[in-house]
Amino acid sequence: MSAFVINLATVNPGRSRVEAQVEATALDLPETEWPGEVRGVFDIDRAGNQVALRGTLATLARLECVRCLRTFDRPVEAELTVFADRSGSGRRLEEDLERDQYMKFHDGRQLDVREEAREALLLELPITPHCNESCKGLCLRCGADLNLGPCECQELR
Repeated sequence: MSAFVINLATVNPGRSRVEAQVEATALDLPETEWPGEVRGVFDIDRAGNQVALRGTLATLARLECVRCLRTFDRPVEAELTVFADRSGSGRRLEEDLERDQYMKFHDGRQLDVREEAREALLLELPITPHCNESCKGLCLRCGADLNLGPCECQELR
């Protein structure tokens, strides 16, 4: 079982702090793009069957620079907020709330936040990752990495 599946029997009423650590593959993130572990620190407020989880996630993402095509590791931090209540007889209402992503439902024994953690991390990735802001990229004519110096076709101009 994943550390991001919280055993509600161990969470006392009121406020609790939970720390969790799992391999990225436990969140269905590919190991080649997410090396190492995902760490989470969560504050959990529990009042009866209602649970509010707020916290942060931290890990490394392996990205490819859109300018020079080199791979690089970038730290990723994401906020995670989940509100959950125990599933009950209002099935239609529960389906509407889960579809709208305002509320999650649990079975009274455990709260699974793996999917929400995965989505939060993916949303933090840049659309156009750069290994650094001063990356010069590749030569448009010969494809040489301009970070290593000028290419031969530039010297011929």
